[in-house]
Amino acid sequence: MASAITLLNSGGRHAVTTRAVADAAGMQAPTLYRLFGDMSGLFDAVADQGFSTYLQGKKFRKAGEDRVEDLRAGWLLHVDFGLTHPEIYKLMYCDPRPGAQSPAAANSRRILKEHIRRAAVAGRLRVSEERAADLVHASGCGTVLTLLSMPEESRDVGMAKITRDAIITAITTESLTRNPPVPAAAAIALRAVLPEAISLSGSERALLVEWLERLAQD
Repeated sequence: MASAITLLNSGGRHAVTTRAVADAAGMQAPTLYRLFGDMSGLFDAVADQGFSTYLQGKKFRKAGEDRVEDLRAGWLLHVDFGLTHPEIYKLMYCDPRPGAQSPAAANSRRILKEHIRRAAVAGRLRVSEERAADLVHASGCGTVLTLLSMPEESRDVGMAKITRDAIITAITTESLTRNPPVPAAAAIALRAVLPEAISLSGSERALLVEWLERLAQD
Protein backbone atom coordinates (compact mmCIF):
# COMPACT_ATOMS: atom_id res chain seq x y z
CA MET A 1 0.00 0.00 0.00
CA ALA A 2 2.77 2.45 0.92
CA SER A 3 4.44 1.79 -2.44
CA ALA A 4 1.26 2.62 -4.33
CA ILE A 5 0.77 5.84 -2.36
CA THR A 6 4.38 6.89 -3.04
CA LEU A 7 3.95 6.25 -6.77
CA LEU A 8 0.67 8.14 -6.80
CA ASN A 9 2.07 11.20 -5.03
CA SER A 10 5.18 11.33 -7.19
CA GLY A 11 3.75 10.55 -10.60
CA GLY A 12 0.00 10.74 -10.44
CA ARG A 13 -2.53 8.06 -11.24
CA HIS A 14 -0.84 6.96 -14.46
CA ALA A 15 2.29 6.03 -12.50
CA VAL A 16 0.35 3.47 -10.48
CA THR A 17 0.45 0.36 -12.65
CA THR A 18 0.35 -3.26 -11.60
CA ARG A 19 3.97 -3.76 -12.63
CA ALA A 20 5.19 -0.57 -10.93
CA VAL A 21 3.43 -1.30 -7.64
CA ALA A 22 4.53 -4.94 -7.65
CA ASP A 23 8.16 -3.99 -8.35
CA ALA A 24 8.17 -1.26 -5.69
CA ALA A 25 6.61 -3.57 -3.12
CA GLY A 26 8.84 -6.52 -4.02
CA MET A 27 5.99 -8.87 -4.87
CA GLN A 28 4.45 -10.58 -7.87
CA ALA A 29 1.60 -8.95 -9.78
CA PRO A 30 -0.82 -11.86 -9.11
CA THR A 31 -0.45 -11.12 -5.39
CA LEU A 32 -1.88 -7.66 -5.96
CA TYR A 33 -4.89 -9.10 -7.73
CA ARG A 34 -5.47 -11.54 -4.88
CA LEU A 35 -5.35 -8.70 -2.38
CA PHE A 36 -7.35 -6.04 -4.23
CA GLY A 37 -9.21 -7.79 -7.04
CA ASP A 38 -8.39 -5.24 -9.73
CA MET A 39 -6.91 -1.76 -10.17
CA SER A 40 -10.12 -0.10 -9.01
CA GLY A 41 -9.86 -2.05 -5.77
CA LEU A 42 -6.24 -0.98 -5.39
CA PHE A 43 -7.08 2.68 -6.02
CA ASP A 44 -9.94 2.51 -3.50
CA ALA A 45 -7.58 1.05 -0.90
CA VAL A 46 -4.95 3.72 -1.62
CA ALA A 47 -7.47 6.55 -1.26
CA ASP A 48 -8.92 5.08 1.92
CA GLN A 49 -5.49 4.61 3.50
CA GLY A 50 -4.34 8.10 2.50
CA PHE A 51 -7.47 9.74 3.88
CA SER A 52 -7.33 7.75 7.13
CA THR A 53 -3.65 8.62 7.61
CA TYR A 54 -4.45 12.30 7.09
CA LEU A 55 -7.24 12.24 9.67
CA GLN A 56 -5.04 10.46 12.22
CA GLY A 57 -2.42 13.18 11.89
CA LYS A 58 -4.82 16.06 12.57
CA LYS A 59 -5.50 17.56 15.96
CA PHE A 60 -9.27 17.91 16.09
CA ARG A 61 -10.92 20.61 18.12
CA LYS A 62 -13.38 19.23 20.63
CA ALA A 63 -16.99 19.58 19.60
CA GLY A 64 -18.17 22.82 21.11
CA GLU A 65 -21.54 24.32 21.96
CA ASP A 66 -21.60 26.17 18.63
CA ARG A 67 -22.33 23.41 16.12
CA VAL A 68 -22.00 25.81 13.21
CA GLU A 69 -18.40 26.56 14.16
CA ASP A 70 -17.77 22.81 14.16
CA LEU A 71 -19.21 22.69 10.64
CA ARG A 72 -16.96 25.55 9.51
CA ALA A 73 -13.90 23.76 10.91
CA GLY A 74 -14.86 20.56 9.14
CA TRP A 75 -15.25 22.40 5.83
CA LEU A 76 -11.74 23.84 6.04
CA LEU A 77 -10.40 20.40 6.98
CA HIS A 78 -11.86 19.05 3.73
CA VAL A 79 -10.20 21.79 1.69
CA ASP A 80 -6.88 21.36 3.47
CA PHE A 81 -6.88 17.65 2.70
CA GLY A 82 -7.57 18.29 -0.98
CA LEU A 83 -4.77 20.81 -1.33
CA THR A 84 -2.17 18.78 0.57
CA HIS A 85 -3.07 15.42 -1.00
CA PRO A 86 -4.30 16.32 -4.49
CA GLU A 87 -3.77 12.93 -6.12
CA ILE A 88 -5.59 11.03 -3.39
CA TYR A 89 -8.35 13.66 -3.45
CA LYS A 90 -8.78 13.15 -7.20
CA LEU A 91 -9.09 9.41 -6.65
CA MET A 92 -11.84 10.05 -4.14
CA TYR A 93 -13.87 12.59 -6.08
CA CYS A 94 -12.82 12.67 -9.74
CA ASP A 95 -13.38 9.03 -10.66
CA PRO A 96 -17.09 9.01 -11.52
CA ARG A 97 -18.83 5.71 -10.88
CA PRO A 98 -22.60 6.20 -11.02
CA GLY A 99 -24.31 4.79 -7.98
CA ALA A 100 -21.05 4.10 -6.12
CA GLN A 101 -18.26 5.95 -4.36
CA SER A 102 -14.88 5.05 -2.97
CA PRO A 103 -14.65 3.94 0.70
CA ALA A 104 -12.67 7.10 1.44
CA ALA A 105 -15.33 9.35 -0.11
CA ALA A 106 -18.02 7.47 1.80
CA ASN A 107 -16.09 8.00 5.04
CA SER A 108 -15.72 11.70 4.30
CA ARG A 109 -19.45 11.93 3.61
CA ARG A 110 -20.20 10.17 6.91
CA ILE A 111 -18.10 12.70 8.84
CA LEU A 112 -19.86 15.57 7.07
CA LYS A 113 -23.30 14.16 7.86
CA GLU A 114 -22.35 13.85 11.53
CA HIS A 115 -21.53 17.58 11.62
CA ILE A 116 -24.77 18.36 9.78
CA ARG A 117 -26.82 16.20 12.14
CA ARG A 118 -25.41 17.96 15.22
CA ALA A 119 -26.27 21.35 13.71
CA ALA A 120 -29.78 20.10 12.92
CA VAL A 121 -30.35 18.79 16.45
CA ALA A 122 -29.23 22.18 17.80
CA GLY A 123 -31.88 23.89 15.66
CA ARG A 124 -29.31 25.66 13.50
CA LEU A 125 -30.26 24.43 10.01
CA ARG A 126 -32.56 26.36 7.72
CA VAL A 127 -32.60 23.59 5.06
CA SER A 128 -32.96 19.82 5.30
CA GLU A 129 -30.01 17.72 6.44
CA GLU A 130 -29.66 16.11 3.02
CA ARG A 131 -29.69 19.42 1.18
CA ALA A 132 -27.23 20.93 3.66
CA ALA A 133 -24.85 18.00 3.21
CA ASP A 134 -25.10 18.24 -0.59
CA LEU A 135 -24.47 21.99 -0.60
CA VAL A 136 -21.50 21.78 1.75
CA HIS A 137 -20.03 18.88 -0.22
CA ALA A 138 -20.51 20.59 -3.59
CA SER A 139 -18.99 23.87 -2.40
CA GLY A 140 -16.03 22.09 -0.80
CA CYS A 141 -15.27 19.96 -3.84
CA GLY A 142 -15.71 22.88 -6.21
CA THR A 143 -13.36 25.02 -4.16
CA VAL A 144 -10.66 22.34 -3.97
CA LEU A 145 -10.79 21.50 -7.68
CA THR A 146 -10.78 25.19 -8.64
CA LEU A 147 -7.72 25.88 -6.48
CA LEU A 148 -5.93 22.77 -7.76
CA SER A 149 -6.43 24.00 -11.33
CA MET A 150 -4.45 27.16 -10.51
CA PRO A 151 -0.65 27.35 -10.40
CA GLU A 152 0.29 26.71 -6.78
CA GLU A 153 2.11 30.04 -6.42
CA SER A 154 -0.95 32.04 -7.50
CA ARG A 155 -3.75 30.23 -5.68
CA ASP A 156 -6.22 32.51 -3.92
CA VAL A 157 -6.52 30.46 -0.74
CA GLY A 158 -8.64 33.21 0.82
CA MET A 159 -11.36 32.19 -1.63
CA ALA A 160 -11.88 29.06 0.47
CA LYS A 161 -12.97 30.99 3.56
CA ILE A 162 -15.18 33.33 1.53
CA THR A 163 -16.92 30.36 -0.10
CA ARG A 164 -17.25 28.57 3.22
CA ASP A 165 -18.80 31.55 4.98
CA ALA A 166 -21.23 32.12 2.11
CA ILE A 167 -22.50 28.54 2.09
CA ILE A 168 -22.66 28.23 5.89
CA THR A 169 -24.64 31.49 6.09
CA ALA A 170 -27.04 30.18 3.45
CA ILE A 171 -27.85 26.92 5.27
CA THR A 172 -27.76 27.89 8.96
CA THR A 173 -29.61 30.17 11.34
CA GLU A 174 -28.34 32.53 13.99
CA SER A 175 -27.63 31.22 17.49
CA LEU A 176 -30.80 30.18 19.28
CA THR A 177 -29.57 32.00 22.38
CA ARG A 178 -29.95 35.29 20.50
CA ASN A 179 -32.98 34.60 18.35
CA PRO A 180 -36.08 32.41 18.60
CA PRO A 181 -36.04 29.44 16.22
CA VAL A 182 -37.80 29.88 12.88
CA PRO A 183 -40.40 27.17 12.09
CA ALA A 184 -38.20 25.49 9.49
CA ALA A 185 -35.22 25.23 11.84
CA ALA A 186 -37.40 23.87 14.63
CA ALA A 187 -38.96 21.31 12.26
CA ILE A 188 -35.54 20.19 11.02
CA ALA A 189 -34.30 19.84 14.60
CA LEU A 190 -37.30 17.72 15.59
CA ARG A 191 -36.93 15.62 12.44
CA ALA A 192 -33.28 14.95 13.35
CA VAL A 193 -34.14 13.51 16.77
CA LEU A 194 -37.38 11.78 15.77
CA PRO A 195 -35.74 8.30 15.59
CA GLU A 196 -35.24 8.57 19.36
CA ALA A 197 -38.99 8.95 19.96
CA ILE A 198 -40.28 5.52 20.98
CA SER A 199 -43.84 6.41 22.00
CA LEU A 200 -45.14 6.84 18.43
CA SER A 201 -46.65 4.15 16.26
CA GLY A 202 -45.33 3.58 12.77
CA SER A 203 -48.23 5.43 11.15
CA GLU A 204 -47.96 8.33 13.61
CA ARG A 205 -44.25 8.60 12.96
CA ALA A 206 -44.75 8.57 9.17
CA LEU A 207 -47.39 11.32 9.41
CA LEU A 208 -45.19 13.45 11.65
CA VAL A 209 -42.25 13.02 9.28
CA GLU A 210 -44.45 14.25 6.41
CA TRP A 211 -45.53 17.33 8.40
CA LEU A 212 -42.00 18.13 9.53
CA GLU A 213 -40.59 17.83 6.04
CA ARG A 214 -43.27 20.18 4.73
CA LEU A 215 -42.50 22.70 7.48
CA ALA A 216 -38.80 22.40 6.72
CA GLN A 217 -39.47 23.69 3.21
CA ASP A 218 -40.97 26.98 4.49
